[in-house]
Amino acid sequence: MLEAEQDIVAAAKKGDSLSFGKLYDHYVKPIYRFIAVKVSVRQEAEDLTHEVFLTAWQKLPSFTFQGFPFSSWLYRIARNRVIDHYRTKKQHAVIDEVDEGLLGIIDSHEAGVDTTLTLAKVYAAMKELGADQQDVLLLRFVDDLSPKEIAEVLDKSEGSVRIIQHRAVEALKKKLTT
Repeated sequence: MLEAEQDIVAAAKKGDSLSFGKLYDHYVKPIYRFIAVKVSVRQEAEDLTHEVFLTAWQKLPSFTFQGFPFSSWLYRIARNRVIDHYRTKKQHAVIDEVDEGLLGIIDSHEAGVDTTLTLAKVYAAMKELGADQQDVLLLRFVDDLSPKEIAEVLDKSEGSVRIIQHRAVEALKKKLTT
């Protein structure tokens, strides 16, 4: 979360473009990374990221804090843009074609995940998971959001997010050990 985020958002809501620029600078990389993993094509990821921030700027006057960081709102917009993108394109993301540098290192918070596995194996296994499981893993371990924040982004209960995360990690373990 950005320091003094509520004050910066309040200023941006009043039309202060410099304040919105601070929000953009702080959140553009994680939002881009989230989108890039989903769409796999750099130009499309850049376009969708631009659309996310354009939408955020346009809808900012209606934004209200509800106990979640501003980033939760941005991730929700990003997720909806990706969904709209696939509704119109009727294609599927190929997670193993994504540049490894976009993802960083997958942090293993679950016991037993072998940290010596190559990212290529993890990507291959992840592409076999469902969309919700991929979203939860990326938001939790790459973007380091809390289960509460992920629940807000995905419009699910916190308990559902924890179950999806557990099942996704178990499915990854199974796929990576066979």
